[in-house]
Amino acid sequence: MAQEFEQKTAARIGVRWSAVATMTALALGLAACAPAPPATGIQDPYEAANRKTHEFNKKLDSAFFRADSTDGSGPGPVTKTLYNVGSNLSLPGKVLNSLLQGRPEPAVKNTFRFFINSTIGLGGIFDPAGTDFSLPETDTDFGETLHVWGVGEGNYQELPVFGPSTTRDTVGMVVDFVIDPLGALPDKERIAAGALRFGGNVAKRNMYGTTVDSILYDSADSYAQSRLLYLQNRRYELNGEEATDANAYDPYEDLLPQ
Repeated sequence: MAQEFEQKTAARIGVRWSAVATMTALALGLAACAPAPPATGIQDPYEAANRKTHEFNKKLDSAFFRADSTDGSGPGPVTKTLYNVGSNLSLPGKVLNSLLQGRPEPAVKNTFRFFINSTIGLGGIFDPAGTDFSLPETDTDFGETLHVWGVGEGNYQELPVFGPSTTRDTVGMVVDFVIDPLGALPDKERIAAGALRFGGNVAKRNMYGTTVDSILYDSADSYAQSRLLYLQNRRYELNGEEATDANAYDPYEDLLPQ
């Protein structure tokens, strides 16, 4: 049994690192490529299907995730803990993506942040890296990696459960799952890590609760509103490189409670 377990673990690690090696080789081959050209307007040829998915997501959100508190008191300690732990577990993948983008500085900072919060911060429950060592998280994903490699934004999409996306970000989401370093963990640890990361995403929904509720349930056209805000926010996240609209901004700036 022990030998079989070791063989399965080694095989899983081999597959993951084979994927990482392939991505790294591709990154080196595309290193001379310029970032994708600025995206303009909204490309939504599948709007009819996207709207049906949006309605499904709204029903799912209303049934399971809609904020149930409107007293303005902010997230409680359980929500903050889940958010912190989930965010901490996402850091190894962000380190890898920063390296694939040829950006060593955020990779180093996120690496130190992960080790500090995983040890002193008790597995990410607390955030001493941010509060005591001035190491804020640098957010990134494989969708941004594709952008750096010159891949265009593509069409707007709304995915079941996952929500707003684009062609590029959907591909990036799949690749992030495949190359996630935590995927090489043994089964029990991998499942636990996945559950905690899911809990972190639910906590994030709760922390943005009032804003998300206003978009989904108070807008005259929640689909058009969420599409616009997603594209504005995503283009802003990519260092403003695609924010060609003079009115583009980060619609979620300063929304998270301190």
